[in-house]
Amino acid sequence: MAVGRLRVRLKSYDHRVIDGAAAKIIDTVLAVGAKVVGPIPLPTQRHITVVTTSPFVDKDAREHFEMLVHKRLIDIVEPTERTIDALSNLDLPAGVSIEIKM
Repeated sequence: MAVGRLRVRLKSYDHRVIDGAAAKIIDTVLAVGAKVVGPIPLPTQRHITVVTTSPFVDKDAREHFEMLVHKRLIDIVEPTERTIDALSNLDLPAGVSIEIKM
């Protein structure tokens, strides 16, 4: 199976968890013998929610809540079948979403 490139996208709410998962993926791929480009940090998405603290009287009193989604991109150049097997058997921490495109 000859795949030109694997693109791995990671998403998480915690930047420390996503950096650890990216390091684990890179160590696994390098141990198998493929080339790695990355991790490339992608722009962080900010989701801001505004909630009124008082129902009627204090319209100007509001609370702001923010949720950050951190993203990383890893390209694996010229992967082999061993690389794909190693990635499929990899145990990543909870809270990390992984998407692999060929």
